[in-house]
Amino acid sequence: MGRVNGKVAIITGGARGMGAAHARLLESEGARVVIADILEQEGQALATEIGDHAKFVRLDVTNAADWENVVSETESTFGHVNVLVNNAGITMNKSIEKISEEEYRKIVDINQVSVFLGMKTVAPAMKKQNGGSIINISSINGLVGGAIGYTDTKFAVRGMTKAAALELSPYGIRVNSVHPGVIETPMIAQEDSKDAIKEFSKHIPNRRVAKPEEVSNLVLYLASEESSYSTGAEFVIDGGLTAQ
Repeated sequence: MGRVNGKVAIITGGARGMGAAHARLLESEGARVVIADILEQEGQALATEIGDHAKFVRLDVTNAADWENVVSETESTFGHVNVLVNNAGITMNKSIEKISEEEYRKIVDINQVSVFLGMKTVAPAMKKQNGGSIINISSINGLVGGAIGYTDTKFAVRGMTKAAALELSPYGIRVNSVHPGVIETPMIAQEDSKDAIKEFSKHIPNRRVAKPEEVSNLVLYLASEESSYSTGAEFVIDGGLTAQ
């Protein structure tokens, strides 16, 4: 208990799936958490479940004004922002010939531009206190190929992480990326993805899909001072997939 005592964390896509698991674990280890999502009903329900150390703030991760608001609301409720978990993301299992420009740009905005906006907005807040931890949730598809759109943006998250880590390191701000494999979340239950995921999971060396809580344990480590010398790094949690 208490590995992140007193820290304040913003978690995007925090209303369900991995984001909700991150929020529950960080709060249980002493953090105050802001659940930032467009899913108002689910986000508010989770904040109520967690209790006084959690707050829901509506956030469209593609909107700069929303980002300014979530940081302002966080600071006014809980104090300085110590941790940002850029967790929000979408996927679409369409070929390069069938995906539309509009669909492609939507993936880029949610998976890539949102990470840029999040880092840009929290950086001044973290500089004021001479430190912080930004955790960007990428994917193993930020390391190896996968679906068009999703792969492209997850590679971009990996690159942005390294660029931001170098820029922000003098201010005591650490920036790392997390690369999950197949995780049991609502995303993999999508009609256009679930059959492909089921077949793909047969090839995982650990022979199973991971639980969201297993990724949360890694997020907790990066949010805590235990990872004080880690920045610009890639943390893979994939059951051995990329080791093959």
